Amino acid sequence: MFFFGFASGMPFLLVAGTLAYWLTENGLELKNITLIASAGLSYTLKFLWAPLVDRWRLPLLGRLGQRRGWLLLALMIVIGGLLMMAQLTPDRLAMFVWITLATAFAGATLDIAVDAYRVEIAPNEAQGALVATYSLGYRIALIITGMLALVLADHVSWPQVYRAMALFMLIPVVAVLVAREPDVIRIKTETWAQGLREGVVEPFVDFFRRFSGPLAFALLAFILVAKISDQSLGGGIMAPFYLGEGYTKTEIAAVTKLYGIWVGIVGVFLAGIAIARWGIKWPLLAGVVLGAISNLLYLWLIGADGDVWKLTVVISGENLAQGFQGTTLVAFLSALVNQRFTATQYALFSSLVMLPGKLLGAVSGRIVEATGFGVYFWITTLVAIPAVLLFFWLKPRLRLGDDDAPATGGEAVQEAKA
Repeated sequence: MFFFGFASGMPFLLVAGTLAYWLTENGLELKNITLIASAGLSYTLKFLWAPLVDRWRLPLLGRLGQRRGWLLLALMIVIGGLLMMAQLTPDRLAMFVWITLATAFAGATLDIAVDAYRVEIAPNEAQGALVATYSLGYRIALIITGMLALVLADHVSWPQVYRAMALFMLIPVVAVLVAREPDVIRIKTETWAQGLREGVVEPFVDFFRRFSGPLAFALLAFILVAKISDQSLGGGIMAPFYLGEGYTKTEIAAVTKLYGIWVGIVGVFLAGIAIARWGIKWPLLAGVVLGAISNLLYLWLIGADGDVWKLTVVISGENLAQGFQGTTLVAFLSALVNQRFTATQYALFSSLVMLPGKLLGAVSGRIVEATGFGVYFWITTLVAIPAVLLFFWLKPRLRLGDDDAPATGGEAVQEAKA
């Protein structure tokens, strides 16, 4: 799971945040940078093809097993995509964009396969350790594709950086070949119609069956807006901001991509303590509020003129809040999943939680060009207000596990109060 977490983390920044620095240095307009770097939207739409990954055994590669076959296919496409991006460069923009989208699609598919593998490879009581190990690998990948990639880009060309990142992806390829396939008995269907219903229809019907009426729609609305503040700072908007405030790529890498990630791990640790002490709900609210307010810290950086200490303080607060919020949301989404449809339902929830923020990030360049960064940071904070209001409506109507006791994976049993 450490190497699979590493695999999941590698493509994420290379088709979004880190890519934005390459595009900026190539002289692209801000609105085009944020649009291209929003290829990461594939991660928010992965629920659309999650049932396919869940149920279709690949020809040839399927000999490795349902999960390992998809893992290997996705890894090879990501490696090929990174190498082609390095070969084309943004100078051949149209083809470069298409390859970037294909790489992001493969990265999202890799996420689906890894989540499904994690759930199926071990019993519920081992999932906590697997998630922790996965997260460590994922964050190390973010350091490599964030900090290391930016430092390298100060000394070698961007195509060389992306070729180096492709080489790193060979490590999880070896892990797939030596790993064992989960021992799972899968439900077989006799017809395409039955397979379509079991893989695509039932996961959605099941959710509305368990959370009927207004509760189901309120839950979906809350999932949509819970992390909008955090996700709205993606889409490549931060790269031009940092560079415009006078920071070098090495400074950005050291503070935001290395130091910031470890601060985020502290936030994860604090969230775990909070959930163990108070259950899921109140820490969830705290995460939403902290995640939104932390965006206002960036107002302090406007006019910072390369002050590294200011950047360090801002990143400390923002990443601490981000780590806390992310962990509480994972616990909440896991508690909503029926283990019969773990991969598809979790893919749906995790996609929905990122969608609005990614869409806002996709148009962030136009908003900043029209209003400035200061107004945009205020917008990303205020859009969290609906999530707070929905939380207080949901709290008395929703039970998670043992009446607010921490839930793990599919262990949670959901009940809707009458």
